Amino acid sequence: MAGHNKWSKVKRAKAITDGRKGKVFSRLSRDISFAAKAGRGDPEGNARLRTLLLKARDANMPVDNVDRAIKKGTGELPGVTFEEITYEGYGPGGVAMVVKATTDNKNRAAMELRSVFAKFGGNLAGSGAVAFQFLHAGQFLLAREKTPEDALMELALAAGADDVLATEDGFEVRCNVHAFDKVAHALEHAGLKPDSAEIAYIPTSSVPVTDVEIARALLKLHDALDELDDVQHVFSNEEMDQATSDAAHG
Repeated sequence: MAGHNKWSKVKRAKAITDGRKGKVFSRLSRDISFAAKAGRGDPEGNARLRTLLLKARDANMPVDNVDRAIKKGTGELPGVTFEEITYEGYGPGGVAMVVKATTDNKNRAAMELRSVFAKFGGNLAGSGAVAFQFLHAGQFLLAREKTPEDALMELALAAGADDVLATEDGFEVRCNVHAFDKVAHALEHAGLKPDSAEIAYIPTSSVPVTDVEIARALLKLHDALDELDDVQHVFSNEEMDQATSDAAHG
């Protein structure tokens, strides 16, 4: 498993949040609207919405933006109709990638994604081309100092989680997609705030990336995907050590 990959992406996402507020607010708005539409606008009965509201607060997203996003999701405010689409592709070095997008124009989104993948040595693939290399599940990451492993294990499994994995960086709680809200609520009730909480595509196998040029192209691809307005989340299965990452950034 790509243990370093999981936590490095959490740290990278934090840096992006700190550096590009407008983009982050746009993504959060769309996620909040979808959560409100899929569940309901009251966070008390919608754990996924509560999780996103915590992310919005951490990002210092204005309350008015949050309220508008919720009301667009519940239909109280008119707005552009977005649809959620999952794209699959390969990055440099054969790295498998799953891209979650929300868009009001799926033809435009596919064209932009295809162009970005091609520019950095990858290619957009058909549905099912790489998804089999990932586990679609709820994922919560918590730093080690937040909780003892035994206590987290007992709490998470009682709430319906499938597994709790320990790494040097911290703990990873996995659950079925349908158990996400219940596990999120249990962690919240226990006063445990995850460093990351999402319905993710978790790689079941990894592709080692040791060549600096491939690593550089892969990182540029990630950055270019992050810049696309329609892209919400990118999941990939590369395994890259810190030395290779540092050299690729150099």
